[in-house]
Amino acid sequence: MPKSRFYVGVDVGTSSVRAAVVDDQGTVLGSSVKAIRIWNDQPDFYEQSSENIWSCIISAVRDVMKECKVDQANIKGIGFDATCSMVVLDANFQPLSVSPNGERQQNIIMWMDHRAKKEAEFINSTKHPVLDSVGGVMSLEMQTPKLMWIKKHLAQTWAEAAHFFDLPDFLTWRATNSLSRSLCSLVCKWSYQADNTGRTSWDDDFLGKLGLEELKENCYSKLGQVVLAAGCPCGQGLSQTAADELGLRVGIPVGTSLIDAHAGALACVSCSSSKSQLPDLDQRLVVIAGTSTCHIICSSCRVSVPGVWGPYFSAMVPGMWVNEGGQSATGKLIDFVVEGHPAYNTVRSKAEQKGMHVSDYLNDLLAQLVVKRGCPSIAQLTQDIHMWPDFHGNRSPVADPKLRGMMSGLSLSANDEDLALLYLATVQALAYGTRHIISEMERSGHTVSVVYMCGGLRKNKLYVQTHTDILGVPVVLPDSEESVLLGAAMLGACASGDFPNIQAVMAAMGGCGEVIDPDTSVSGYHKRKYEVFLEMLKDQNKYSDIMASS
Repeated sequence: MPKSRFYVGVDVGTSSVRAAVVDDQGTVLGSSVKAIRIWNDQPDFYEQSSENIWSCIISAVRDVMKECKVDQANIKGIGFDATCSMVVLDANFQPLSVSPNGERQQNIIMWMDHRAKKEAEFINSTKHPVLDSVGGVMSLEMQTPKLMWIKKHLAQTWAEAAHFFDLPDFLTWRATNSLSRSLCSLVCKWSYQADNTGRTSWDDDFLGKLGLEELKENCYSKLGQVVLAAGCPCGQGLSQTAADELGLRVGIPVGTSLIDAHAGALACVSCSSSKSQLPDLDQRLVVIAGTSTCHIICSSCRVSVPGVWGPYFSAMVPGMWVNEGGQSATGKLIDFVVEGHPAYNTVRSKAEQKGMHVSDYLNDLLAQLVVKRGCPSIAQLTQDIHMWPDFHGNRSPVADPKLRGMMSGLSLSANDEDLALLYLATVQALAYGTRHIISEMERSGHTVSVVYMCGGLRKNKLYVQTHTDILGVPVVLPDSEESVLLGAAMLGACASGDFPNIQAVMAAMGGCGEVIDPDTSVSGYHKRKYEVFLEMLKDQNKYSDIMASS
Protein backbone atom coordinates (compact mmCIF):
# COMPACT_ATOMS: atom_id res chain seq x y z
CA MET A 1 0.00 0.00 0.00
CA PRO A 2 1.52 3.37 -0.95
CA LYS A 3 2.56 5.70 1.87
CA SER A 4 0.45 8.51 0.42
CA ARG A 5 -2.62 7.32 2.31
CA PHE A 6 -3.46 9.35 5.40
CA TYR A 7 -6.49 9.70 7.64
CA VAL A 8 -7.75 12.41 9.98
CA GLY A 9 -8.93 11.45 13.45
CA VAL A 10 -10.96 13.84 15.60
CA ASP A 11 -11.49 13.18 19.31
CA VAL A 12 -13.84 15.32 21.40
CA GLY A 13 -13.03 14.70 25.04
CA THR A 14 -14.50 16.21 28.17
CA SER A 15 -12.56 19.47 28.06
CA SER A 16 -10.81 19.57 24.70
CA VAL A 17 -10.95 18.75 21.01
CA ARG A 18 -8.00 16.97 19.45
CA ALA A 19 -7.29 16.31 15.79
CA ALA A 20 -4.53 14.18 14.27
CA VAL A 21 -3.19 13.04 10.92
CA VAL A 22 -2.39 9.31 10.91
CA ASP A 23 -0.77 7.18 8.22
CA ASP A 24 -1.87 3.71 7.10
CA GLN A 25 0.57 2.04 9.53
CA GLY A 26 -1.03 3.76 12.51
CA THR A 27 1.66 6.39 13.03
CA VAL A 28 0.35 9.67 14.37
CA LEU A 29 2.18 12.33 12.38
CA GLY A 30 0.95 15.28 14.41
CA SER A 31 -1.91 16.52 16.53
CA SER A 32 -3.59 19.74 17.60
CA VAL A 33 -5.55 20.48 20.77
CA LYS A 34 -8.21 23.12 21.44
CA ALA A 35 -9.97 23.75 24.75
CA ILE A 36 -13.78 23.63 24.78
CA ARG A 37 -16.11 25.38 27.15
CA ILE A 38 -17.98 23.73 30.03
CA TRP A 39 -20.83 25.33 31.96
CA ASN A 40 -21.22 24.11 35.55
CA ASP A 41 -23.73 26.67 36.80
CA GLN A 42 -24.99 24.50 39.64
CA PRO A 43 -23.96 21.21 41.27
CA ASP A 44 -24.39 18.11 39.06
CA PHE A 45 -25.24 20.22 35.96
CA TYR A 46 -22.61 20.10 33.21
CA GLU A 47 -23.35 21.59 29.79
CA GLN A 48 -21.55 22.41 26.55
CA SER A 49 -22.25 24.03 23.17
CA SER A 50 -22.26 22.08 19.91
CA GLU A 51 -21.35 25.27 18.02
CA ASN A 52 -18.35 25.86 20.28
CA ILE A 53 -17.20 22.27 19.80
CA TRP A 54 -17.52 22.34 16.01
CA SER A 55 -15.65 25.65 15.88
CA CYS A 56 -12.80 24.07 17.85
CA ILE A 57 -12.78 21.07 15.51
CA ILE A 58 -12.38 23.38 12.52
CA SER A 59 -9.44 25.10 14.16
CA ALA A 60 -7.79 21.84 15.28
CA VAL A 61 -8.09 20.14 11.88
CA ARG A 62 -6.77 23.15 10.00
CA ASP A 63 -3.84 23.48 12.41
CA VAL A 64 -2.80 19.83 12.23
CA MET A 65 -3.05 19.76 8.45
CA LYS A 66 -0.77 22.80 8.32
CA GLU A 67 1.64 21.24 10.82
CA CYS A 68 1.88 17.91 9.02
CA LYS A 69 2.13 19.44 5.55
CA VAL A 70 -0.01 16.66 4.08
CA ASP A 71 -1.70 17.40 0.77
CA GLN A 72 -5.46 17.23 1.26
CA ALA A 73 -5.61 15.02 -1.84
CA ASN A 74 -3.88 12.31 0.21
CA ILE A 75 -6.43 12.39 3.04
CA LYS A 76 -8.48 9.29 2.30
CA GLY A 77 -10.88 9.29 5.24
CA ILE A 78 -11.89 11.03 8.44
CA GLY A 79 -13.28 9.59 11.66
CA PHE A 80 -14.81 11.07 14.80
CA ASP A 81 -15.19 9.97 18.40
CA ALA A 82 -16.60 11.93 21.32
CA THR A 83 -17.88 11.69 24.85
CA CYS A 84 -21.35 10.21 25.23
CA SER A 85 -23.03 13.59 25.75
CA MET A 86 -26.49 14.55 24.43
CA VAL A 87 -26.98 17.22 21.74
CA VAL A 88 -30.42 18.78 21.19
CA LEU A 89 -31.42 20.57 17.96
CA ASP A 90 -34.68 21.93 16.55
CA ALA A 91 -36.24 21.18 13.15
CA ASN A 92 -33.90 23.71 11.52
CA PHE A 93 -30.89 22.06 13.18
CA GLN A 94 -30.42 25.00 15.52
CA PRO A 95 -29.36 24.56 19.17
CA LEU A 96 -32.03 24.22 21.84
CA SER A 97 -31.26 25.02 25.45
CA VAL A 98 -30.85 22.16 27.92
CA SER A 99 -30.09 24.62 30.71
CA PRO A 100 -32.50 25.84 33.38
CA ASN A 101 -31.23 29.36 32.63
CA GLY A 102 -32.51 29.08 29.07
CA GLU A 103 -29.25 29.90 27.26
CA ARG A 104 -29.76 28.47 23.77
CA GLN A 105 -26.07 27.90 23.10
CA GLN A 106 -25.95 25.49 26.06
CA ASN A 107 -27.51 22.63 24.06
CA ILE A 108 -25.44 19.68 25.29
CA ILE A 109 -26.02 17.72 28.49
CA MET A 110 -22.60 16.28 29.23
CA TRP A 111 -21.96 12.63 30.07
CA MET A 112 -20.90 13.62 33.60
CA ASP A 113 -24.12 15.54 34.27
CA HIS A 114 -26.04 13.96 37.17
CA ARG A 115 -29.27 15.97 37.10
CA ALA A 116 -31.46 12.98 36.18
CA LYS A 117 -31.22 11.09 39.50
CA LYS A 118 -34.96 10.69 40.03
CA GLU A 119 -35.54 9.70 36.44
CA ALA A 120 -32.87 7.00 36.64
CA GLU A 121 -34.38 5.72 39.88
CA PHE A 122 -37.78 5.44 38.21
CA ILE A 123 -36.35 3.61 35.21
CA ASN A 124 -34.62 1.11 37.46
CA SER A 125 -37.79 0.60 39.50
CA THR A 126 -39.54 -0.75 36.38
CA LYS A 127 -37.21 -3.80 36.27
CA HIS A 128 -37.83 -3.78 32.52
CA PRO A 129 -35.98 -6.43 30.45
CA VAL A 130 -34.19 -3.63 28.59
CA LEU A 131 -32.13 -3.13 31.76
CA ASP A 132 -30.56 -6.55 31.18
CA SER A 133 -28.34 -4.85 28.58
CA VAL A 134 -26.92 -2.37 31.10
CA GLY A 135 -25.97 -4.70 33.93
CA GLY A 136 -29.43 -4.52 35.47
CA VAL A 137 -29.14 -0.87 36.52
CA MET A 138 -29.35 2.14 34.20
CA SER A 139 -26.92 4.92 35.02
CA LEU A 140 -28.09 8.50 35.32
CA GLU A 141 -25.19 9.29 32.97
CA MET A 142 -27.05 7.59 30.10
CA GLN A 143 -29.37 9.42 27.72
CA THR A 144 -32.75 7.89 28.54
CA PRO A 145 -32.96 9.45 32.04
CA LYS A 146 -31.85 12.76 30.54
CA LEU A 147 -34.62 12.61 27.92
CA MET A 148 -37.12 12.16 30.74
CA TRP A 149 -35.60 15.09 32.62
CA ILE A 150 -35.90 17.39 29.61
CA LYS A 151 -39.55 16.45 29.10
CA LYS A 152 -40.33 17.07 32.75
CA HIS A 153 -38.36 20.28 33.33
CA LEU A 154 -37.90 21.99 29.93
CA ALA A 155 -41.29 21.84 28.23
CA GLN A 156 -40.42 24.31 25.48
CA THR A 157 -37.22 22.52 24.56
CA TRP A 158 -39.05 19.19 24.53
CA ALA A 159 -41.79 20.60 22.28
CA GLU A 160 -39.33 22.12 19.80
CA ALA A 161 -36.77 19.31 19.77
CA ALA A 162 -36.55 17.51 16.43
CA HIS A 163 -33.18 15.80 16.79
CA PHE A 164 -31.54 14.16 19.79
CA PHE A 165 -27.96 13.16 19.00
CA ASP A 166 -25.23 11.46 20.92
CA LEU A 167 -22.30 13.84 20.47
CA PRO A 168 -20.33 11.43 18.20
CA ASP A 169 -23.37 11.19 15.90
CA PHE A 170 -23.81 14.96 15.88
CA LEU A 171 -20.26 15.24 14.56
CA THR A 172 -20.83 12.85 11.66
CA TRP A 173 -24.09 14.66 10.84
CA ARG A 174 -22.32 18.02 10.93
CA ALA A 175 -19.63 16.64 8.64
CA THR A 176 -21.90 14.90 6.12
CA ASN A 177 -25.55 16.01 6.62
CA SER A 178 -26.35 12.33 7.18
CA LEU A 179 -28.77 11.58 10.04
CA SER A 180 -27.44 8.05 10.48
CA ARG A 181 -26.54 6.96 13.98
CA SER A 182 -23.77 4.78 15.36
CA LEU A 183 -24.79 1.39 16.72
CA CYS A 184 -22.18 1.97 19.43
CA SER A 185 -23.84 5.12 20.74
CA LEU A 186 -27.40 3.83 20.52
CA VAL A 187 -26.90 0.47 22.23
CA CYS A 188 -24.54 1.80 24.88
CA LYS A 189 -26.38 4.98 25.88
CA TRP A 190 -29.88 5.17 24.35
CA SER A 191 -31.49 1.79 25.24
CA TYR A 192 -31.45 0.60 21.62
CA GLN A 193 -31.63 -3.18 21.44
CA ALA A 194 -29.32 -5.35 19.32
CA ASP A 195 -28.25 -8.97 19.64
CA ASN A 196 -26.83 -11.92 17.72
CA THR A 197 -30.30 -13.05 16.55
CA GLY A 198 -30.42 -10.09 14.17
CA ARG A 199 -32.59 -7.87 16.37
CA THR A 200 -31.94 -4.13 15.93
CA SER A 201 -34.78 -2.00 17.23
CA TRP A 202 -36.13 0.43 19.78
CA ASP A 203 -38.32 -1.08 22.49
CA ASP A 204 -41.80 0.49 22.26
CA ASP A 205 -42.95 -1.00 25.55
CA PHE A 206 -39.96 0.47 27.39
CA LEU A 207 -40.45 3.94 25.93
CA GLY A 208 -44.15 3.80 26.78
CA LYS A 209 -43.52 2.88 30.41
CA LEU A 210 -41.23 5.89 30.73
CA GLY A 211 -43.72 8.33 29.25
CA LEU A 212 -41.57 8.80 26.15
CA GLU A 213 -44.02 7.27 23.69
CA GLU A 214 -43.95 10.32 21.41
CA LEU A 215 -40.39 9.41 20.44
CA LYS A 216 -41.92 6.55 18.42
CA GLU A 217 -43.46 9.08 16.01
CA ASN A 218 -42.26 9.18 12.38
CA CYS A 219 -40.34 5.95 12.83
CA TYR A 220 -38.18 7.34 15.64
CA SER A 221 -36.98 10.25 13.54
CA LYS A 222 -35.84 12.20 16.61
CA LEU A 223 -33.65 9.34 17.80
CA GLY A 224 -32.40 7.91 14.52
CA GLN A 225 -33.79 5.72 11.77
CA VAL A 226 -30.60 4.53 10.05
CA VAL A 227 -28.16 2.71 12.33
CA LEU A 228 -24.65 1.83 11.14
CA ALA A 229 -21.72 -0.14 12.55
CA ALA A 230 -18.45 1.56 13.46
CA GLY A 231 -16.44 2.67 10.45
CA CYS A 232 -19.22 2.31 7.88
CA PRO A 233 -19.32 5.28 5.46
CA CYS A 234 -21.75 8.05 6.46
CA GLY A 235 -23.86 9.53 3.68
CA GLN A 236 -21.93 10.87 0.69
CA GLY A 237 -18.86 11.78 2.67
CA LEU A 238 -17.70 15.25 3.68
CA SER A 239 -20.23 17.89 2.65
CA GLN A 240 -19.31 21.06 0.76
CA THR A 241 -19.90 23.19 3.84
CA ALA A 242 -17.84 20.99 6.15
CA ALA A 243 -15.07 20.62 3.57
CA ASP A 244 -14.78 24.39 3.22
CA GLU A 245 -14.70 24.79 7.00
CA LEU A 246 -12.12 22.07 7.62
CA GLY A 247 -9.97 22.80 4.60
CA LEU A 248 -10.43 19.28 3.20
CA ARG A 249 -11.80 17.80 -0.01
CA VAL A 250 -15.51 17.42 -0.63
CA GLY A 251 -16.65 13.79 -0.48
CA ILE A 252 -13.83 12.40 1.68
CA PRO A 253 -15.35 9.27 3.32
CA VAL A 254 -16.46 9.82 6.91
CA GLY A 255 -16.58 6.76 9.16
CA THR A 256 -19.48 6.05 11.49
CA SER A 257 -18.35 7.23 14.91
CA LEU A 258 -17.57 5.60 18.24
CA ILE A 259 -17.85 6.82 21.81
CA ASP A 260 -14.39 8.05 22.82
CA ALA A 261 -13.63 5.17 25.19
CA HIS A 262 -14.55 2.62 22.53
CA ALA A 263 -12.30 4.38 20.01
CA GLY A 264 -9.42 4.03 22.45
CA ALA A 265 -10.26 0.39 23.05
CA LEU A 266 -10.44 -0.28 19.31
CA ALA A 267 -6.88 0.96 18.88
CA CYS A 268 -5.55 -0.75 22.00
CA VAL A 269 -6.87 -4.29 21.67
CA SER A 270 -5.15 -4.76 18.31
CA CYS A 271 -1.79 -3.65 19.72
CA SER A 272 0.83 -6.42 19.71
CA SER A 273 3.94 -6.96 21.84
CA SER A 274 7.43 -8.03 20.86
CA LYS A 275 8.12 -9.12 24.46
CA SER A 276 5.56 -11.88 24.88
CA GLN A 277 2.66 -13.66 23.27
CA LEU A 278 -0.60 -11.93 24.15
CA PRO A 279 -3.80 -13.83 24.98
CA ASP A 280 -6.89 -14.02 22.81
CA LEU A 281 -8.92 -10.89 22.24
CA ASP A 282 -11.59 -11.90 24.73
CA GLN A 283 -9.02 -11.99 27.57
CA ARG A 284 -7.78 -8.44 26.95
CA LEU A 285 -9.32 -5.66 29.02
CA VAL A 286 -8.73 -2.04 28.03
CA VAL A 287 -8.57 0.71 30.65
CA ILE A 288 -9.23 4.10 29.09
CA ALA A 289 -8.11 6.47 31.83
CA GLY A 290 -8.70 10.19 31.64
CA THR A 291 -11.15 12.50 33.39
CA SER A 292 -13.15 9.36 34.03
CA THR A 293 -12.16 5.76 33.34
CA CYS A 294 -13.81 3.06 31.25
CA HIS A 295 -13.01 -0.66 31.41
CA ILE A 296 -13.87 -2.41 28.15
CA ILE A 297 -13.66 -6.10 27.30
CA CYS A 298 -14.90 -7.97 24.23
CA SER A 299 -16.20 -11.52 24.21
CA SER A 300 -17.50 -13.95 21.62
CA CYS A 301 -20.30 -15.01 23.98
CA ARG A 302 -22.87 -12.95 25.87
CA VAL A 303 -21.72 -12.33 29.46
CA SER A 304 -23.95 -10.39 31.87
CA VAL A 305 -22.16 -8.73 34.78
CA PRO A 306 -24.31 -7.14 37.51
CA GLY A 307 -23.50 -3.45 37.83
CA VAL A 308 -21.43 -3.40 34.64
CA TRP A 309 -22.82 -1.96 31.40
CA GLY A 310 -23.60 -4.36 28.59
CA PRO A 311 -23.40 -6.85 27.14
CA TYR A 312 -23.65 -4.79 23.95
CA PHE A 313 -23.61 -6.65 20.63
CA SER A 314 -21.32 -5.36 17.84
CA ALA A 315 -20.88 -2.04 19.62
CA MET A 316 -17.17 -1.98 18.79
CA VAL A 317 -16.00 -5.09 16.92
CA PRO A 318 -18.63 -6.69 14.62
CA GLY A 319 -19.97 -9.96 15.97
CA MET A 320 -18.50 -9.55 19.45
CA TRP A 321 -20.16 -8.54 22.70
CA VAL A 322 -18.82 -5.73 24.88
CA ASN A 323 -19.00 -5.19 28.62
CA GLU A 324 -18.05 -1.78 29.97
CA GLY A 325 -17.21 -0.96 33.55
CA GLY A 326 -16.33 2.53 34.64
CA GLN A 327 -15.35 5.08 37.26
CA SER A 328 -17.07 8.46 36.98
CA ALA A 329 -14.13 10.47 38.30
CA THR A 330 -10.47 9.44 38.04
CA GLY A 331 -8.23 12.14 36.60
CA LYS A 332 -10.79 14.60 37.88
CA LEU A 333 -10.58 13.04 41.35
CA ILE A 334 -6.78 13.18 41.43
CA ASP A 335 -6.90 16.85 40.42
CA PHE A 336 -9.58 17.54 43.04
CA VAL A 337 -7.60 15.96 45.87
CA VAL A 338 -4.27 17.50 44.86
CA GLU A 339 -5.49 20.99 43.99
CA GLY A 340 -7.65 21.25 47.11
CA HIS A 341 -4.78 20.54 49.51
CA PRO A 342 -3.22 23.42 51.50
CA ALA A 343 0.24 22.58 50.14
CA TYR A 344 -0.81 22.58 46.48
CA ASN A 345 0.38 26.08 45.60
CA THR A 346 3.77 25.39 47.16
CA VAL A 347 4.10 22.08 45.32
CA ARG A 348 2.99 23.62 42.02
CA SER A 349 5.58 26.40 42.40
CA LYS A 350 8.36 23.90 43.11
CA ALA A 351 7.29 21.75 40.15
CA GLU A 352 7.30 24.76 37.82
CA GLN A 353 10.79 25.75 38.99
CA LYS A 354 12.00 22.29 37.97
CA GLY A 355 10.05 22.30 34.71
CA MET A 356 7.94 19.35 35.88
CA HIS A 357 4.28 18.42 35.91
CA VAL A 358 2.85 18.37 39.44
CA SER A 359 2.24 14.62 39.30
CA ASP A 360 5.85 13.96 38.25
CA TYR A 361 7.06 16.13 41.13
CA LEU A 362 4.89 14.19 43.58
CA ASN A 363 6.12 10.88 42.15
CA ASP A 364 9.71 11.99 42.77
CA LEU A 365 8.81 13.17 46.27
CA LEU A 366 7.33 9.75 47.06
CA ALA A 367 10.55 8.10 45.92
CA GLN A 368 12.48 10.34 48.31
CA LEU A 369 10.07 9.49 51.14
CA VAL A 370 10.77 5.78 50.70
CA VAL A 371 14.45 6.43 51.43
CA LYS A 372 13.75 8.95 54.19
CA ARG A 373 11.34 6.65 56.06
CA GLY A 374 13.13 3.39 55.33
CA CYS A 375 9.98 1.97 53.73
CA PRO A 376 10.27 -1.17 51.55
CA SER A 377 8.35 0.41 48.66
CA ILE A 378 6.38 3.46 47.59
CA ALA A 379 3.16 1.44 47.84
CA GLN A 380 3.65 0.83 51.55
CA LEU A 381 3.83 4.53 52.42
CA THR A 382 0.03 4.48 52.77
CA GLN A 383 -0.11 1.80 55.45
CA ASP A 384 -2.52 3.91 57.52
CA ILE A 385 -4.24 5.97 54.80
CA HIS A 386 -7.26 4.51 53.03
CA MET A 387 -9.76 5.94 50.55
CA TRP A 388 -13.05 5.02 48.91
CA PRO A 389 -12.83 7.08 45.69
CA ASP A 390 -16.44 7.57 44.56
CA PHE A 391 -16.68 11.31 45.16
CA HIS A 392 -19.01 11.50 42.12
CA GLY A 393 -20.92 8.27 42.73
CA ASN A 394 -20.14 4.70 41.71
CA ARG A 395 -20.65 3.71 38.07
CA SER A 396 -19.44 0.10 38.43
CA PRO A 397 -19.83 -2.44 39.86
CA VAL A 398 -21.99 -1.11 42.72
CA ALA A 399 -23.90 1.11 40.26
CA ASP A 400 -24.95 3.57 42.95
CA PRO A 401 -24.71 7.28 42.09
CA LYS A 402 -25.42 8.16 45.73
CA LEU A 403 -22.15 6.69 47.02
CA ARG A 404 -19.61 9.27 48.09
CA GLY A 405 -15.93 9.39 48.91
CA MET A 406 -14.44 8.31 52.23
CA MET A 407 -10.99 8.74 53.77
CA SER A 408 -9.35 7.21 56.82
CA GLY A 409 -6.04 8.20 58.36
CA LEU A 410 -6.14 12.00 58.02
CA SER A 411 -4.02 14.17 60.29
CA LEU A 412 -3.39 17.86 60.89
CA SER A 413 -0.26 17.71 58.76
CA ALA A 414 -0.50 19.87 55.64
CA ASN A 415 2.97 19.90 54.11
CA ASP A 416 4.32 18.66 50.77
CA GLU A 417 4.82 15.13 52.06
CA ASP A 418 1.26 14.96 53.33
CA LEU A 419 -0.04 15.97 49.91
CA ALA A 420 2.14 13.32 48.26
CA LEU A 421 0.72 10.61 50.52
CA LEU A 422 -2.89 11.65 49.85
CA TYR A 423 -2.11 11.66 46.13
CA LEU A 424 -0.69 8.13 46.40
CA ALA A 425 -3.69 6.94 48.39
CA THR A 426 -5.98 8.35 45.70
CA VAL A 427 -4.14 6.56 42.89
CA GLN A 428 -4.25 3.32 44.87
CA ALA A 429 -7.96 3.68 45.60
CA LEU A 430 -8.69 4.10 41.89
CA ALA A 431 -6.68 0.95 41.16
CA TYR A 432 -8.61 -0.96 43.85
CA GLY A 433 -11.79 0.26 42.15
CA THR A 434 -10.59 -1.24 38.88
CA ARG A 435 -9.75 -4.48 40.70
CA HIS A 436 -13.31 -4.50 42.09
CA ILE A 437 -14.74 -4.17 38.58
CA ILE A 438 -12.52 -6.91 37.16
CA SER A 439 -13.36 -9.22 40.06
CA GLU A 440 -17.06 -8.92 39.25
CA MET A 441 -16.37 -9.47 35.55
CA GLU A 442 -14.44 -12.64 36.31
CA ARG A 443 -17.08 -13.80 38.78
CA SER A 444 -19.58 -13.64 35.90
CA GLY A 445 -17.46 -15.55 33.40
CA HIS A 446 -14.83 -13.25 31.90
CA THR A 447 -11.12 -14.01 32.08
CA VAL A 448 -8.73 -11.06 32.23
CA SER A 449 -5.14 -12.05 31.46
CA VAL A 450 -3.74 -8.70 30.37
CA VAL A 451 -4.77 -5.05 30.68
CA TYR A 452 -4.16 -2.38 28.06
CA MET A 453 -4.05 1.22 29.17
CA CYS A 454 -4.60 4.41 27.21
CA GLY A 455 -5.78 7.95 27.90
CA GLY A 456 -4.07 10.81 29.66
CA LEU A 457 -3.27 8.89 32.86
CA ARG A 458 -1.18 6.30 31.02
CA LYS A 459 1.55 8.95 31.00
CA ASN A 460 1.70 8.82 34.80
CA LYS A 461 4.23 6.07 35.68
CA LEU A 462 2.97 5.75 39.25
CA TYR A 463 -0.63 5.31 38.06
CA VAL A 464 0.41 2.59 35.60
CA GLN A 465 2.67 0.63 37.98
CA THR A 466 0.15 0.87 40.81
CA HIS A 467 -2.54 -0.65 38.61
CA THR A 468 -0.20 -3.39 37.42
CA ASP A 469 0.74 -4.31 40.99
CA ILE A 470 -2.82 -4.21 42.35
CA LEU A 471 -4.38 -6.10 39.43
CA GLY A 472 -1.60 -8.69 39.40
CA VAL A 473 -1.51 -8.94 35.59
CA PRO A 474 0.72 -7.34 32.94
CA VAL A 475 -0.27 -3.92 31.64
CA VAL A 476 0.43 -3.09 28.00
CA LEU A 477 1.16 0.52 27.07
CA PRO A 478 0.71 1.04 23.32
CA ASP A 479 3.66 2.76 21.66
CA SER A 480 1.24 5.38 20.42
CA GLU A 481 0.30 7.67 23.29
CA GLU A 482 -2.72 8.81 21.29
CA SER A 483 -4.81 5.64 21.21
CA VAL A 484 -8.16 7.44 21.19
CA LEU A 485 -7.11 9.66 18.28
CA LEU A 486 -5.72 6.60 16.50
CA GLY A 487 -9.05 4.83 17.00
CA ALA A 488 -10.88 7.78 15.45
CA ALA A 489 -8.55 7.73 12.45
CA MET A 490 -9.14 3.97 12.10
CA LEU A 491 -12.82 4.71 11.54
CA GLY A 492 -11.91 6.99 8.66
CA ALA A 493 -9.57 4.33 7.29
CA CYS A 494 -12.37 1.77 7.38
CA ALA A 495 -14.77 4.11 5.59
CA SER A 496 -12.18 4.92 2.93
CA GLY A 497 -12.34 1.46 1.37
CA ASP A 498 -8.56 1.05 1.67
CA PHE A 499 -9.20 -1.94 3.95
CA PRO A 500 -11.85 -4.69 3.62
CA ASN A 501 -13.24 -4.26 7.16
CA ILE A 502 -12.52 -2.84 10.61
CA GLN A 503 -10.64 -5.98 11.66
CA ALA A 504 -8.19 -5.46 8.80
CA VAL A 505 -7.73 -1.84 9.89
CA MET A 506 -7.00 -2.98 13.44
CA ALA A 507 -4.40 -5.47 12.22
CA ALA A 508 -2.66 -2.92 10.02
CA MET A 509 -2.74 0.13 12.27
CA GLY A 510 -2.75 -1.26 15.84
CA GLY A 511 1.01 -1.03 16.34
CA CYS A 512 3.04 -2.48 19.21
CA GLY A 513 3.27 -1.85 22.93
CA GLU A 514 5.45 -2.09 26.02
CA VAL A 515 4.58 -4.69 28.66
CA ILE A 516 4.78 -3.61 32.31
CA ASP A 517 4.90 -6.55 34.74
CA PRO A 518 3.59 -6.49 38.32
CA ASP A 519 5.88 -6.25 41.31
CA THR A 520 4.94 -9.40 43.23
CA SER A 521 6.74 -8.23 46.38
CA VAL A 522 3.81 -5.91 47.22
CA SER A 523 1.02 -8.39 46.40
CA GLY A 524 0.31 -9.25 50.03
CA TYR A 525 0.25 -5.59 51.05
CA HIS A 526 -2.24 -4.72 48.32
CA LYS A 527 -4.35 -7.74 49.23
CA ARG A 528 -4.77 -6.35 52.74
CA LYS A 529 -5.41 -2.82 51.50
CA TYR A 530 -8.05 -4.17 49.10
CA GLU A 531 -9.79 -5.87 52.04
CA VAL A 532 -9.93 -2.48 53.78
CA PHE A 533 -11.26 -0.97 50.55
CA LEU A 534 -14.20 -3.39 50.48
CA GLU A 535 -14.85 -2.86 54.20
CA MET A 536 -15.18 0.88 53.54
CA LEU A 537 -18.04 0.12 51.14
CA LYS A 538 -19.77 -1.93 53.83
CA ASP A 539 -19.22 0.87 56.35
CA GLN A 540 -20.71 3.50 54.06
CA ASN A 541 -23.79 1.36 53.51
CA LYS A 542 -24.01 0.82 57.26
CA TYR A 543 -23.90 4.57 57.90
CA SER A 544 -26.68 5.13 55.36
CA ASP A 545 -28.84 2.50 57.04
CA ILE A 546 -28.31 4.10 60.44
CA MET A 547 -29.24 7.57 59.20
CA ALA A 548 -32.29 6.23 57.35
CA SER A 549 -33.66 4.56 60.48
CA SER A 550 -36.31 6.41 62.47
